[in-house]
Amino acid sequence: MKKNIIITGGAGFIGSHVVRRLVNNYPEYHIINVDSLTYAGNLENLKDIEGKSNYEFLKADITDIIAMNTLFESRNIHSVIHLAAESHVDRSITNPLDFVQTNVFGTVILLNAFKAFGDVDNGRFYHVSTDEVYGALGDDGKFLETTPYSPNSPYSASKASSDHFVRAYHETYQLPIVISNCSNNYGSHQFPEKLIPLMIHNIKNNKPLPVYGKGENVRDWLWVNDHASAIDAVFHKGRNGETYNIGGNNEWRNIDLIKKLCEILDIKLNRENGTSEKLITYVNDRKGHDFRYAIDATKIESELGWSPSVNFADGFEKTIDWYLENDEWLNNVTSGNYQSYYKDMYEVR
Repeated sequence: MKKNIIITGGAGFIGSHVVRRLVNNYPEYHIINVDSLTYAGNLENLKDIEGKSNYEFLKADITDIIAMNTLFESRNIHSVIHLAAESHVDRSITNPLDFVQTNVFGTVILLNAFKAFGDVDNGRFYHVSTDEVYGALGDDGKFLETTPYSPNSPYSASKASSDHFVRAYHETYQLPIVISNCSNNYGSHQFPEKLIPLMIHNIKNNKPLPVYGKGENVRDWLWVNDHASAIDAVFHKGRNGETYNIGGNNEWRNIDLIKKLCEILDIKLNRENGTSEKLITYVNDRKGHDFRYAIDATKIESELGWSPSVNFADGFEKTIDWYLENDEWLNNVTSGNYQSYYKDMYEVR
């Protein structure tokens, strides 16, 4: 009998890459993709596997107690990989309660369902989190798994809270859990509220490139396929009760990343060098904008044998090419409600 594995948020950016990897690499699993298909969830991300016999999609909201309990009780769930989350800092500043509802309340509902009906003896509950729970770094140092939590936005506070609940269920109920905290992801199928696809979309359409403050904030970038392979490693080889930091060893100032993007796209779009860079427009910095994030991934590298497989130059090139080759996907997700959201976030500040 195949093991029933729930992946929440599996129609989103990171989730779709994880779902595809597990469906293709583990035929002994039956993957149940649970997603409420909010603005960032898109089943087009998974069209290539929707006919696979070991894959199933279920439209459901993790904050629906009855739906989650019914699912877990009726399907003999072996394990959970929990990726469903409200994940954009700007949106959390505008609507913090939405983030509490999904990221905190939804996580606890899943924990309770797994505790009551899941295979707690043989399976595990894997909670995927973010490096933003640690707060901000100065010019030096990196986040360790032991770094104290110091969230600075409603988003990171909601993720920190959910992390604490997952650990509390391990300590209180001996639930078999693992947690990972990752740096910024980039790659295909990312909703264009995030930096790289947003800039690609705007450069293609000769629209302003909104840069917060002076663009000096620093982020560590992780290719999403490498993140999916790390999740695979943690899920299968991680130790219960442990946390693993996942990083790409690629620190960039935002402004330098955007200028590099402009340079590459000028070449690919046959534009004169410097054309796209003229689109850069500095906007008011967002509230509570953390200066720098950087991950020390020594633990997952030494314990589980994982390390990034793609250097940033290659991953960046693959990412840019994907968005240029998938106009229809990008146009579909940048219509309708996205237009009013974009205006609120980047034009009226």
